[in-house]
Amino acid sequence: MQPPGRVRRLQVRLDDGPAHGGGELLHGCVRLELRGALRVRALEVCARGLATVHWLESHSIGLNIVYRDHTACQTFLYRRRQLISDNGEATVLQAGRHEFPFTFQLPETLATSFEGKHGSVRYWVKAKLHRPWSTVKKAKKEFTVIEPIDINTPALLAPQAGAKEKLARAWYCNRGQVSVTAKIDRKGYTPGEVIPIFAEIDNCTSRAVVPKAAIIQTQTFIARGTKKQKKSVVTSITGDPIPAGKREVWHGRALKIPPVGPSILQCRIIQVEYSLKVCVDIPGTSKLLLELPLVIGTIPLHPFGSRTSSVSSQYSVNLDWLSTIPEQLEAPPEYSAVVSSPEAEQSLAPPCRSELGDILEGPFFAYIQEFRFRPPPLYSEVDPNPASDSIRPRCMTC
Repeated sequence: MQPPGRVRRLQVRLDDGPAHGGGELLHGCVRLELRGALRVRALEVCARGLATVHWLESHSIGLNIVYRDHTACQTFLYRRRQLISDNGEATVLQAGRHEFPFTFQLPETLATSFEGKHGSVRYWVKAKLHRPWSTVKKAKKEFTVIEPIDINTPALLAPQAGAKEKLARAWYCNRGQVSVTAKIDRKGYTPGEVIPIFAEIDNCTSRAVVPKAAIIQTQTFIARGTKKQKKSVVTSITGDPIPAGKREVWHGRALKIPPVGPSILQCRIIQVEYSLKVCVDIPGTSKLLLELPLVIGTIPLHPFGSRTSSVSSQYSVNLDWLSTIPEQLEAPPEYSAVVSSPEAEQSLAPPCRSELGDILEGPFFAYIQEFRFRPPPLYSEVDPNPASDSIRPRCMTC
């Protein structure tokens, strides 16, 4: 039996950054520090990714309370490596520090790391040190996975709009109708962005109403065909009260998205969804709610992907030549001085694409020549150099 205290430290270290994505390589090493020589039977490392769901439901049967357990799991990652193989004979490691590198290929599709009230999505790397006649020594290192969600897709760039109306009733009396229409530019956003809300609220009741807007996060946990949801308000804004018989219009009312986790859409048992809710508080009755779906992504909107961006904003041309125009314009030169020189002829020709390099990406824009000379005089019907009276006019028939 091995004397105790030979192993000073067993540690798992990851070389890459704090967050990883599907399809990446996970690099790391197992560090083993020994106080003295140690006989090792095997050293293995395992990478795991697991989504788990668990909650209890209570039911009363007579005087007894029965609890029902809801549990489910989904595996996203399971990889193993033998750093020291068990070939039947123990391997002797000398005192000091030993490092055993490893590499894991992550699957293409993973779910973003998540911690919720009734479930979680976790990823970790665990090392196990097997010694003869001793317990297995373990070390664990968790890491974060963020599954990329690109909002530059047609589905997430599509505008979202809706309309709802409600009759305000109190003691079976009709007090009028409240209606709301709302629209946002697109479905996909990233944390830190501002959602401009375009809305119109008509208050045809006899009392003032208050419009509000909020981003709602909905966590859905699924186990044994049963769903359990938890909703929370991420952020919200409140508008001014709308008097009776009046209309309120929001021209792009700003609602900023705080730092939140992205939507989780690739997990079978855990889903994290977002929505924009525009509601109207009506005194004496329930609220009027209008819900628009949202997707919180990780890849922000590309500036070229906006539908309002023009072609000129997508290409930049070097306009430093404008600084070379002199303040005092010169008189135009003689025609012969311009066209007689071969170098002058070549300077007036537009440059070829190879000379411009990467300045012009896409369409080949018209070449603008440098303007240094004063323009010629305006056209006039009066001859500035009339013929003299002493000169006999030439006969046109001779």
